[in-house]
Amino acid sequence: MARRAKFITFEGLEGCGKTTQIRAVEKHFRKIGKKVLATREPGGTDLGNELRSLLLMQRKEPLSSWAELFLMEAARAQHYTHVLRQALDTYDLVLCDRFTDATLAYQGGGRGLDPKTIELLNEKAAPGCRPDLTLFLDLEPRQALKRALTRMSASGGVREDRFENEELAFHTRVRETYLDIARREPKRLCVVDAVGSPETITSTLISRICERLSLPP
Repeated sequence: MARRAKFITFEGLEGCGKTTQIRAVEKHFRKIGKKVLATREPGGTDLGNELRSLLLMQRKEPLSSWAELFLMEAARAQHYTHVLRQALDTYDLVLCDRFTDATLAYQGGGRGLDPKTIELLNEKAAPGCRPDLTLFLDLEPRQALKRALTRMSASGGVREDRFENEELAFHTRVRETYLDIARREPKRLCVVDAVGSPETITSTLISRICERLSLPP
């Protein structure tokens, strides 16, 4: 049976504004009467949030690239089993902050792990679960990192900054991988310029969602 919800994923480098934009998009569609769930990866469940901490916080013992990938997929499997599978049958829209494209971009493009292995693990973790639309908020890596580090310094909270502390070349590879996916899957992955006011970007995202998924504005 076909799922009820439209599954929309948001991707981008650290500092691109994903979290802000997901909240704004969620607010818009709730306001017009849609039943919306906003979730995230890694995270979305209690176990997923514990794994998120392992993945995103700096530690004395370096995390190997393969350990990073397996932790990511473990969080995804838990998220799919306990959140996404049911949500896709009960909500109108499911908005997810990162999904399988992020694993291909970060662990594949960034870390250099085999993309075919990543695709296999993505499928095992969330079988048959593909976004109807992916919105990539594109921002030049140097600018994205500057934004991310400024935001973290201002927050004063727990610093999930392990990826922010990677070299610029790492983030450049991640961005190039996202853009390569967009070239290969233009009907699914839409590139949105993340330069501009938050309000302008929100308006663009809502327009793209409505156009691509035939939803009322």
